[in-house]
Amino acid sequence: MLEMCTLFSGSSGNCVYVSDGETRLLVDCGVSGKRIESGLKSIGVDPKQINGVLLTHEHSDHVASVGILHRRYGWNLYANSLTWNAAKSVVGKIDASCLHFFCEPFQIGKIGINPFSIPHDAADPVGYRFQKEGACVTVATDLGVITPQVEENLTGSDVVLLEANHDEEMLRMGPYPYPLKRRILSNSGHLSNENAGKLCVRLAKSGTKEFLLGHLSIHNNIPELAYQTVVSVLQEHAMLEQVKIAVAPREGASFRYTVGG
Repeated sequence: MLEMCTLFSGSSGNCVYVSDGETRLLVDCGVSGKRIESGLKSIGVDPKQINGVLLTHEHSDHVASVGILHRRYGWNLYANSLTWNAAKSVVGKIDASCLHFFCEPFQIGKIGINPFSIPHDAADPVGYRFQKEGACVTVATDLGVITPQVEENLTGSDVVLLEANHDEEMLRMGPYPYPLKRRILSNSGHLSNENAGKLCVRLAKSGTKEFLLGHLSIHNNIPELAYQTVVSVLQEHAMLEQVKIAVAPREGASFRYTVGG
């Protein structure tokens, strides 16, 4: 059995909860420590029960309170070496015995974890595929384009947390300066609603049943627009009836997905 939910999701901060009922993990801590503590308590989890935090990359909306919470609770930290080197000045002082580097699939408790490279403008960003006894949930946000490696790691997942960051027209017509618009639209930027929908079609054909759309831009997207765009793409390919789509709230816990026995 695996369960997953977002506690925070968006351009203003991110944190994902994954557990098998025994091991309790977070992916990123990108809002204040106090808010993450409140988020965990809202789903009935004592922060002292968290076994580790997995870092996707070093940007502040993913690592803002990693150091504070580590020092408060002694949480283990998991990252690749390039991400850690880029994040450590923000994270601050840590207990070195709690820092764990990876360069290949690893395991925490009975949960198998496969980190995979994602295309984003960070030192060595990754998504995570979590597996246990045939159940699989995958986290993939902050990606400018879908590479073969990303799609391979998402294929076959029961539940996918997938970025639907922006509506391209809103972004192009919005207030952001041109260099920032160009960065977001680039292959190392963020995934649009339309491209998220196209990927959902391909993943649905390979068996994924549930999609949670996350990391929405506060300025260049609207939850209803992200949802409707992805739904429309699925409808065009006659795949909508086979899947469930939801949008992760910016604040507060999403639906708590449970897969497997």
